[in-house]
Order: sequence, then structure tokens, then C-alpha cells
Amino acid sequence: MENFTLHRGSVPLLISLPHDGSFIPDDIAARMQPAARRSPDTDWHVGRLYEPLARRLGASVLKPKASRYVIDLNRPADGHALYPGQRETGLVSTIGFDGEALYLDGCEPDEAEVQQRVNEFWQPYHQALAQEITRLRDQYGRVVLWEGHSIRSHVPMLFDGRLPDFNLGTAAGASCAVPLQRELQHRLEHQARFSFAVNGRFKGGYITRHYGKPAAGVQAVQLELAQVNYMNEESFIYDAEKAALVQALIADLLEATLA
Repeated sequence: MENFTLHRGSVPLLISLPHDGSFIPDDIAARMQPAARRSPDTDWHVGRLYEPLARRLGASVLKPKASRYVIDLNRPADGHALYPGQRETGLVSTIGFDGEALYLDGCEPDEAEVQQRVNEFWQPYHQALAQEITRLRDQYGRVVLWEGHSIRSHVPMLFDGRLPDFNLGTAAGASCAVPLQRELQHRLEHQARFSFAVNGRFKGGYITRHYGKPAAGVQAVQLELAQVNYMNEESFIYDAEKAALVQALIADLLEATLA
């Protein structure tokens, strides 16, 4: 079984959704706490938000099937921290965003299992990501990698208070050329419905930082959405009416990358 799906588009835009999956294999789920088996920290419904826009724009879309609890595709394979000095979940995390244990006592994965998950899930996703970036850049001379994410609006372990609605990250400007970041920020500033931050708490994860090389024709941008704007954060139920407003602004931002 393929552990990811890739739709190859016809414009220099690749949308990566590394936390869209919620599947946990039975042998892993059997060792997890009951609450963790629901994979509550999934970036719920980001595929549903992005895929209609991608089809309309002609963008490529890459997304996994497995949950971030199996392995976090937006972390380096060697397990190094993304935000040194701050509490965070890891490559194969043993805690969730609430700080609670994911595994039953004594059932955490060992180093051999972590490496097996890297081989089975992490490597194939990143190989597909790198190949699609290369294909688009070779064809068009440039490509924008758009990292689509979402998270609950309140996660005390990660940030204080309520998260802004739209959180744009460009690794503090290192993963994206100045004109594109300026245009994206301009479009966020000229709408009044949603709050936003640029390179705030979410500056971009491993994928944004690793693949974003503006001088080589690859720009990378991460967008972290507050889930409260398009779904019920307790039940995980999608709210199509609210989501339509979120999609409209995402579409405007994606169109800016192709302008």
C-alpha cells in the first residue's frame, strides 16, 4: 500500500499536506492510550480545504495517509528539535499537544522501531516531495512549495492564548524571496475577517526550512491555520459554511504565488 498520494499538476506550485493523514496501523494503535488512537492532533480537513483549490489552479498535491503519531513528516529524520528551548512534539512523539502520553506504559517505540518508521513512511514521502519539486522546477524554472497545516486555536503547551487565524511562515525570510513574502503579507493586511501573523510562533517546520532555497528557484511557505475557523475543534466536524471563507483567502494567497 502506498503511504502517500501525489497528484501531479501543471503549474509551478506544489501543495504539501504532511499532517493530513490520521491512519494509525493496528499494531501501533494497540499500544497507544485510547484517546491517542483518534489521532486528535491531525491537521483535520486540510485536504478538503486545499484540494478543490489545487484542481482549479492546476497545482500538485502531496499528502500522507498515516498520522503524525506514526511519524512526523515535518521533522528531521535525525530527530533534532525544530524549536530549541521550547517544548514540542518530535519525529516519533511520545506525547500529544496536550502534553499527555500517547503510549501505554512500557509500550513506547524503541530506536529500531523509529528507524523502521523512517524507512517505511518518512523516506518515501520526502523522496516524492523532492522529485516533484525537481520536476516542476525543471519544467518551469521555478517552483513554490506551499506547506498546508492547521492546529487547534488553543494549545497551551505550544503557545500562550489564542493562535492567530492565519500564521504565515517563511523561516524568518530564509525560505522565500522578499517580493513573494511581501505580496502574501500585503494580501493578509488587506482583509479584515481573519487575524494573522507572519513568522510568529510558526515560522515553518523542517520541510519549509529544508526545501526552501530561493536562490535555486525553490520558494517555500508554510501556512498554519487555526482550526476553529473551519471546523468544530472538539468533534472534528467540518463546517462547510465557515470553511468557504477560509478557502477564499487561501485561494487569494495561492494565486499570489503564481502571479
